[in-house]
Amino acid sequence: MSTTTVGAPLTNSLTAGKLPKHTSLAVLAASWLVAGAVFLMLQLSGASEDFNIAGTLVFGTVLYGIAIYLLSYFVEGVRKAKDRLVTALVTAAFVVALLPLVSLVVTTVTNGLPAFLTPTFFTSSQRNVVGAGGGALHAVVGTLLITGLAGIISVPIGLLAAIYLTEYGRGRLARGITFFVDVMTGIPSIVAGLFAFALFSLLFDDPGIRFGFGGAIALCVLMIPVVVRSSEEMLKLVPNELREAAYALGVPKWLTIVKVVLPTSIAGIITGVMISISRVIGETAPLLIISGFTASMNYNLFSERMMTLPVFVYNQYANQGTDAQAYIDRAWAGALTLILIVMVLNGLARLIAKIFSPKLGR
Repeated sequence: MSTTTVGAPLTNSLTAGKLPKHTSLAVLAASWLVAGAVFLMLQLSGASEDFNIAGTLVFGTVLYGIAIYLLSYFVEGVRKAKDRLVTALVTAAFVVALLPLVSLVVTTVTNGLPAFLTPTFFTSSQRNVVGAGGGALHAVVGTLLITGLAGIISVPIGLLAAIYLTEYGRGRLARGITFFVDVMTGIPSIVAGLFAFALFSLLFDDPGIRFGFGGAIALCVLMIPVVVRSSEEMLKLVPNELREAAYALGVPKWLTIVKVVLPTSIAGIITGVMISISRVIGETAPLLIISGFTASMNYNLFSERMMTLPVFVYNQYANQGTDAQAYIDRAWAGALTLILIVMVLNGLARLIAKIFSPKLGR
């Protein structure tokens, strides 16, 4: 008696209730082509002067949502159709949210790169420069000094406050600290500058005081609540089982915090610190009030005015000299430098967090 092996029947993905793998991309490309053809016809007919690229992408994406829903509905059913439609909406929302950032970076790089690449931009200041030439060395040094001092002051205070709220805080004092941290998170930046200016004007009896240390104190007012909030949330994520295991071995609470809690949450804490630095490094109003602006180099945080990159960008754009284009180019180059500094700081934060985060597994 002979036996025959019957293979599995060949099925088409369209008849099996599933669309082919690259159907979504094909439908999206087709939708953009249809929308582009419509706008091209409008241009040829004289209804529009130029080809509308933005309109093509927007209406093509809307057409894609409708087309992929209907196609999936008839082939895969209503459940999968809704899933594909929501996926398209979420992806479109992500792209829309990303467009301003991409546009900002491209515009800044395009306009700021010519002055950024000049030999004198990072080697000289604006002292005695009234037209083209000069650089932003004094502003870069001022930004690094003021922001660095603000971080040195803010991070320990914010981290210790977060540890208190997470590990020790109970009752009215903890609730009061939490309330004031929430209030400080929402204050306008210019209020921090006015606070620092009023404080040092009263302390030194000098209504015209301007110096870098005052700018650092103003930035501290803005940094501390961000550090507290981010660090507190990271410390709360540490499982209580780790603390209890340390206590069971007889480890005191302070040593448990230092050896167990902080190393476990160090990656998130560093990320929060970098977010706080990114929050304040571009502030203009408080530094304009208390640090002032100057065209000369100043390495002393406790004496005389000190220039920073945000104030440099504002000053170059607002007070254009005889060669207006040179001032605008320097303003764009200063903005590009500020973006690069934030990118470098975030890269270093990720590297440090990767090095010091606890190693899992063997």
